[in-house]
Amino acid sequence: MIKALNVLALMCSGALKSVKCALVSTDGVDIYQTYLKKRFVLPDDLRVQIVSVMGKNAALLNEKTLIDAADDNLTAFLIDIIEEIKNQTPVKIDLLGIEGPTIALDAAQKYTYQLGRGRQIFEHFALPTATHFHNSDILHGGQGAPLTATYYQALALKLIKPTLFIDIGSVTTLTFIGTLGQICAFDAAPGNALLDRFMQKHASVDMDYNGKAAALGTPDFKIVANLIRCDFFEKKPPKALAQDAFKNKEEHFKGLSVKDGAATIVEFIAEAVDLSVKTLLPEKPASTVICGGGAQNPTLVRAIRQKLKNENIKNEDIPPRFLPDDGEAFAFLAARTFYALPITFPSTTGVAAPLSGGKLYSKEI
Repeated sequence: MIKALNVLALMCSGALKSVKCALVSTDGVDIYQTYLKKRFVLPDDLRVQIVSVMGKNAALLNEKTLIDAADDNLTAFLIDIIEEIKNQTPVKIDLLGIEGPTIALDAAQKYTYQLGRGRQIFEHFALPTATHFHNSDILHGGQGAPLTATYYQALALKLIKPTLFIDIGSVTTLTFIGTLGQICAFDAAPGNALLDRFMQKHASVDMDYNGKAAALGTPDFKIVANLIRCDFFEKKPPKALAQDAFKNKEEHFKGLSVKDGAATIVEFIAEAVDLSVKTLLPEKPASTVICGGGAQNPTLVRAIRQKLKNENIKNEDIPPRFLPDDGEAFAFLAARTFYALPITFPSTTGVAAPLSGGKLYSKEI
């Protein structure tokens, strides 16, 4: 019998800046209560260590040694976080969900590797632990991403449909929920990773805080027109985009000032989203929700909303505490993994049939 579980999920941000946590009551079909949302900053030395193993292959002995060291240290950090939350909350935790950093994902080779040792965490706390949500999809011919469409489907129950969620993370993902609940999800544009890399390289800051640089700059529309002709934007969904996919295009911004470069990247992201909304969705959405880390950049949000306004698409104004949350999403996926409910579909990752996912460690194993 499916019943609500209190799920604590920890999710490492794509930018490796923090671990997002959420404690949620959910059965993987609906979300009943969110008890806690919290963020823990990833220590600099651990972030550097994780970055150093990006792209490495655990099948190679010398690289496996480095991966194992990063895996051990990250797992120890996650255990410390769980201990702290357990000690601070009176809520009984039934299930843990862990979404560690993806250091490798090659759908063509059916290979992916996420850090975070689920078995070790399970053995430490004696709590069922769900992790490695991408693996099953990759092994069965899917892209391994995006994963969170069922979470957005649950949120859309309370919204005007068809509903479009624009999740601006390291890349920008669109999740469309149709009038009858049908799902379509795909990566549509670069996101924070492209803008952050530009600001780090040209302004020596982590990001364009509050979109201030972009707000004061002037976009180079010729560069945007050039970039929007990339083959990726002509490809039909399902499709996934690596966060460094446009790294080889960054030379286009080289001659621009910091402000104009930031403004050009914002315009490029907004234009790519607008193109996808116009040409790749099953039907025109009635409402949209802009979420993810990029939703904290008012200049980027304003650029996207202005383009959607031109399409007469209503923006759902949701109070910040009710906005979609990455930690909450993986708590939801952990519950679906526990109950063997599907998390990926032909219309989200290209897998042949709806597929449950996640590796579950529990007493029955």
